[in-house]
Amino acid sequence: MELVYVTVIGAAIGLLARYVLPGRRTYGILLLPAAAAAVTATVWVGLVWLGFTFDGGWIWVISLAAAVVTSVAIPLALPRYREAYDERLMHRLAKI
Repeated sequence: MELVYVTVIGAAIGLLARYVLPGRRTYGILLLPAAAAAVTATVWVGLVWLGFTFDGGWIWVISLAAAVVTSVAIPLALPRYREAYDERLMHRLAKI
C-alpha cells in the first residue's frame, strides 16, 4: 500500500514542478508527473529488494528525492534539446 502512496506523492511532485520550472511549452502536461511517478516506484521497489523496510524513513526520502531529481532534470534539459531538434528539422524541411 505504501508503494501507491509514494507513487502518488511522486506524481504530485512532478505536477508541481511543471508549474514551478520554466520551459513547460516544450512538453506535455503529463510528462513530468508520469516520469516522476515511474522513477519513484522503480526506486522504491529497488530499495525494497535491497532490504529497506516499508516503515523506514530512508526509503521515503530516497524515493521522493529521485522524484525531485527527475522533475528538475527533465524540464532543464528537454527545452534545449527540443529547440535544437526543431531547428534542425526546420532546416531540413526548408531544403526540400
